[in-house]
Amino acid sequence: MRSMRSSFGVVLTLSTVVVLACSHNEPAPAVAGAAAAPGAAAPTAGKECPPEYTIDDCEDGTNQVKVQKGRNGYWYTFVDKMGTTITPPAGKTFIMSQGGPNGSAYAARMMGKVSATGDPLYAGLGLSFTNPKGQYDASAYSGISFYAKVGPNAIKAVRLKVSDVNTAPEGKLCTECFNDFGADLTLSDQWKQYVIPFSDMSQMEGWGNPHPKGIDKTKLYDLQWQINAPGADYDLWIDNVAFTGCP
Repeated sequence: MRSMRSSFGVVLTLSTVVVLACSHNEPAPAVAGAAAAPGAAAPTAGKECPPEYTIDDCEDGTNQVKVQKGRNGYWYTFVDKMGTTITPPAGKTFIMSQGGPNGSAYAARMMGKVSATGDPLYAGLGLSFTNPKGQYDASAYSGISFYAKVGPNAIKAVRLKVSDVNTAPEGKLCTECFNDFGADLTLSDQWKQYVIPFSDMSQMEGWGNPHPKGIDKTKLYDLQWQINAPGADYDLWIDNVAFTGCP
């Protein structure tokens, strides 16, 4: 067993959300002890998936996802109109930040402060699967994996959102849109890998229309990480985003 000084592996199951913890400088032990290399796609059932499962490892330092398997979308930020601040600014070309897990050179980062008053309140970081924005068929995959952390003194509550034909306005089916399938996460100030199956994603209660039984992974639009807490300071880092479910 490795010394706790060099690295540590922790697998937490919250429903079926798997969290793999790691030190900043060394790869995290993946499921069944397999080591995750920098920039590698997410491990599934004790092994790493092939590179084509990677959505973006951010290593080229550009705002475009890894162009492969019909994916050619871009990173972006979005923010409310209630006074919430965000960097990089919404509506501008997204700029990667230096640093990442396991020696990674670049990662996606957003930071700012959510307004204390107003409705709705939100700040978000996202990527589209295609450009122009359109539907992407992810039926070959079983879920999403990514590394994440927050900066010191930043809010740790983040919601992962995966928009599909039923929740995105572009799908032309929703009458109350944006209640995407996803998962509520509590991050830490250390890089950790989060593995979230599509089957475990759910919508928020009390709003949105329609409410289908599950996400339609044959018609996805975006991945987003959103913060909503009034008055919250936030500093969110994301890296090594990938699909899971390789055979």
